[in-house]
Amino acid sequence: MGLRAVAQPRPTVLRGLSTRAGPSESAPTIIIPQNLPLAGVRVLEVGQVIAGPFCGQLLGHYGAEVIKVEPPKVGDPLRVWRERDVDGVSPWWRSIARNKKSVTIDMRKEEGRNLVRKLAVKSDVLLENFKPGTLEKWNLGPADLHPLNPSLIFTRVSGYGQTGPWSPRPGYASVCEAESGFRYINGTPDPETGGLLGPPIRPNLSLGDSVAGLHAAFGTVLALLARKAREAQGQPGGQTVDVSIFESMVNLMEGIIPEYGRKGKIRGPSGSSLTGIVPTNAYPCKPAPSAPHTPAYIVIGANSDSIYARLMRALGRDDLVGPAFAQNHDRVARQAEIERAIAAWTRARTAEEAEAARGLVEDVWVPKKEGEGGFEGGWSVKMSRAVPVLEGCDTKTRWAGPELGEHNREVLIGELGLAEEEFVRLQQEGVIGD
Repeated sequence: MGLRAVAQPRPTVLRGLSTRAGPSESAPTIIIPQNLPLAGVRVLEVGQVIAGPFCGQLLGHYGAEVIKVEPPKVGDPLRVWRERDVDGVSPWWRSIARNKKSVTIDMRKEEGRNLVRKLAVKSDVLLENFKPGTLEKWNLGPADLHPLNPSLIFTRVSGYGQTGPWSPRPGYASVCEAESGFRYINGTPDPETGGLLGPPIRPNLSLGDSVAGLHAAFGTVLALLARKAREAQGQPGGQTVDVSIFESMVNLMEGIIPEYGRKGKIRGPSGSSLTGIVPTNAYPCKPAPSAPHTPAYIVIGANSDSIYARLMRALGRDDLVGPAFAQNHDRVARQAEIERAIAAWTRARTAEEAEAARGLVEDVWVPKKEGEGGFEGGWSVKMSRAVPVLEGCDTKTRWAGPELGEHNREVLIGELGLAEEEFVRLQQEGVIGD
């Protein structure tokens, strides 16, 4: 397979995936639908845990062939994070690694790096989230690989970017969320100072990593779109997509920077409401009959002028509709009065059970061969479907996160052309996994 100016169509039949059948099905061949926008794009994912792999998950949903490189024996650490299933593997792994091919290569060894180099020459995108400088240390950076594949796009996710005074620092999402200011505006406000009352509140998930992964996927698609135009102008089609967790979080901070620059206003925490927008809050409800001692709340947002008016009339509070409440700044001035009226109405009612919108959750089968670890057949794992929804595109998950090294033979022998003897030797020497 030669170098490409743009992504070229590849065979859509995926080999070595015969275990991906449901419990009552024969083992079908997995085929990537050609109506997916990234069909024909190959992504070599060498990152781990969340930020880089979440980007790879998104690209795979929309048709990209994602080859994930993992260290032999242990694999991506996320395989055993949080809850573990009956086979010892995290259901989270089955979700974030869905539609990917797992290849086990020890990148600490020169022969392992040579295999990654060969895979990069045959790829459209190299996706990584190592500390800046790691790929360069391994002679796998843009300066090393672009002479071999001028069309290669490097999507690089790090704490603080590939350049600048903070670039050498390792970056964790929790710290980057704090440095962006995001953590400061989340929590209970001190009624006297307006600042935080106690420590900042953390959302119980790795938000910064996922937000960076979204930016990385967006940047990758932009780079793929730009590649053909660059090459038409005689420029190399490959480029670097530099994504910083810190900068991705700053990008979410709405009007905080311009508000401070123009008005000197420092936005503080606001509890369950949203500063300067009324009404939007979590309002107390009657406990559900099934849990009479558990506090219940309902979140109501009526930010637009017309929706606010309809809400107040539905609550029987026509007295809170009119010129004095017509626009948001009018309602901000009378926030306490409006909040009391809504809370008085919700306290007399139970919150309705929330429902998933338009089938957001899907069941994905995790196959196990007969006799494999004592788990015959397999089981289903619930996962969120791919979004955004594209008209005419079938983005249903094709297979769950694979077993460690499941696609070694398909990729290393089938794609790179390793001889069987060479494959076995590399296994014996620990360069690739079993």
